[in-house]
Amino acid sequence: MDKTELIYGTRAVIEAVRAGRQIEKIYLQTGLTNDLIKELVNALKEHDVPYSWVPLEKINRLTTKNHQGVVGYLSAIQYASLQNLIDQAYSEGRAPFVLLLDRITDVRNFGAVARTCECAGLDALVIEEKGNSPVTSDALKTSAGALHHLPVCRVKSLKQAMKDLQENGIQVVACTEKASINLYEVDLSTPTALLMGSEEDGIAPALLKEADKVAKIPMKGKIESLNVSVAAGIAIYEVVRQKFYK
Repeated sequence: MDKTELIYGTRAVIEAVRAGRQIEKIYLQTGLTNDLIKELVNALKEHDVPYSWVPLEKINRLTTKNHQGVVGYLSAIQYASLQNLIDQAYSEGRAPFVLLLDRITDVRNFGAVARTCECAGLDALVIEEKGNSPVTSDALKTSAGALHHLPVCRVKSLKQAMKDLQENGIQVVACTEKASINLYEVDLSTPTALLMGSEEDGIAPALLKEADKVAKIPMKGKIESLNVSVAAGIAIYEVVRQKFYK
């Protein structure tokens, strides 16, 4: 993490929030209850900025400066509106193509996935506020600058985002080795959102239940799963093949 992306100190963070700065997340020291902290929490809620209460030890690991129990990460990008991107695609006569990521925590994987998304011309990369790798300068570097060009949408609930996509006529296809059908058997030429799961335990069961289709990438070797960035690349370019080269 680039230290220049850190903001710290209660008043400094309040002003950054009110100024509309794009903020990845704020960490607050557990147990703080003074008036300025209350003012900060109200500002975070008002501006929908993710935050969590953590032990002092965690904050001290982030910075040795006079943080007053408050440390935050500035975002390296400007987030986009998912609905606006869907509307734009339809208005241009295109079938929207979106990738949803469920709890991808490795910044290198996230950056690699973003790079593939940008190269393949996706309309949006969608992540949830909690549980994903923060979009930092490290992610930008790993994406080879793709995150400067790829629209990224940060949503409160991935489950709700899936419902919004479906209401806009976009099928959600979950990619998991637990599926019984092959990805290559699914019609991906229609408006499509791919859903990829975490490196550790895949897609959350609650999200799998909401998907329109569940499909797997065929595996011939002895290892049971692919790296998520590789799997995403395979799935993304199967969509591209069906859309433009079928």
